Amino acid sequence: MGKWNVQHLSDLLEAWGLWGHFLGALLAFVQPVVPFMPFVVVAGVNVLVFGLWLGFVVNYVMAVLGAITEFWLARNYGRAWVEKKIANHVYIQKFNKQIEHHGFIYITISRIIPVIPSFGINLGAAVMRVKTMDFVLGTIVGKLPMILLESFIGHDLLHFQHNKKRLLIMLGIFVILLLVGHICKKKWLGSDERT
Repeated sequence: MGKWNVQHLSDLLEAWGLWGHFLGALLAFVQPVVPFMPFVVVAGVNVLVFGLWLGFVVNYVMAVLGAITEFWLARNYGRAWVEKKIANHVYIQKFNKQIEHHGFIYITISRIIPVIPSFGINLGAAVMRVKTMDFVLGTIVGKLPMILLESFIGHDLLHFQHNKKRLLIMLGIFVILLLVGHICKKKWLGSDERT
């Protein structure tokens, strides 16, 4: 989605007044559940509508609430079915025991280093033995730096002339996190194949 589309969508939300602000917040809530567009686009729209810092707060709070809602729905309506399907998979059961005892760490790291899309983390944690409090706290802690980064990138892309240096730094951090995530993903998938 290009600059014009983000600008156009934010102008549209602005024109709708309070309803537009509500819709912008709703986009940040729904995106982790149904990833219809990259979160950085939603973040960019909201920082244009609400301003950088309030937009970041809206993005953060609503994304956390969306993730917790998806986790709760999947845990309550899908977990039993998945547990039956994975009962005979030794590697998954081994990982399930690990994540039961270290869920906070796994969730936090998964949120900070993009290895799995947010909705995948939400669903995976819900059907595994991640304790609810570990998921909630890991999501609160882990989403903070990534959403701050995405909010800055969304803002600075649209205000490139004023924020070139900061944008390049933020994009550099984002690329480093993506590379670390890619390396971790290859390592984890590689160890999965050997087990």
